[in-house]
Amino acid sequence: RAARATRTIVTAGVPAGLLQDDVMADILTIHFQMSRNNGGDVEEVTYPTRNKGVAYITFEDQEVVESVLKKDQHLLQDKRLPRHYPLTVTRYCDNVSSSLIHLIML
Repeated sequence: RAARATRTIVTAGVPAGLLQDDVMADILTIHFQMSRNNGGDVEEVTYPTRNKGVAYITFEDQEVVESVLKKDQHLLQDKRLPRHYPLTVTRYCDNVSSSLIHLIML
């Protein structure tokens, strides 16, 4: 089993404040488990985080991270959301996550 960091992605663009946090975590889990999103078994969703609109998704297998990252665009959609939300998905790494979040906040 690969180290946790290598099985985790950073997801930015999560609509904050629309739904309860646990509902949004469920929606993210469903999104990243769907085969049409190149997903797979989700071990854990960390949401909310210290950064508004950012979630960490940890998968059971590292291969799922690779396939999720290959998908061109992730659109978060669910009947509980008023519209589709484009997500920015990147590999987890301490430096990347903080610089990416900084860019998004600008």
